[in-house]
Amino acid sequence: MVVIVQQTGALLTGALAVATAPAKPSLGGELLGLLEGSIPTALLFLVLVVIYEYLIQKPLTAALARRRALTEGAMEEANKSIARAEARAAEYAEKLRLARAEAYKIREQRLKQWNAERDAALDAVRKSARDKVDQTKADLDAETAAARQAIQASVSDLARLAVRAVLPVAAGGSR
Repeated sequence: MVVIVQQTGALLTGALAVATAPAKPSLGGELLGLLEGSIPTALLFLVLVVIYEYLIQKPLTAALARRRALTEGAMEEANKSIARAEARAAEYAEKLRLARAEAYKIREQRLKQWNAERDAALDAVRKSARDKVDQTKADLDAETAAARQAIQASVSDLARLAVRAVLPVAAGGSR
């Protein structure tokens, strides 16, 4: 940078020496005078371009590049976080689906168990009722048989009493 400034200073000094020289009255001299007058302006422009490049453009480009890298890094991190969150959500949804399926399976097993217990209880009650009905029928049959035997046993006594009540004493009656 120092070398550029020194060279620019030497050019400007040389241009000033040429510009302060006595002017020539010819057209070529005027053209040469204009050219000599524009050299310092061109050199000054080049110096300003170089200074702009080193003092403004490079730091600005570097800052923008850092900013872009940070922004892209943040975007990548955000995308990764979103992907992780979506993966977790899918995992939780799968776990929830499995838990619901397991709960449904347990519910179905309990319903089957309760139905089996209910059916067993109904069968036991039915069997008990059937046994009671059978026992009651057996008791009634036994009582009926006993009553028939009692009636059969008392038939001859009753017949004798009926004959005595109806027939006179001479025929074997009691009157």
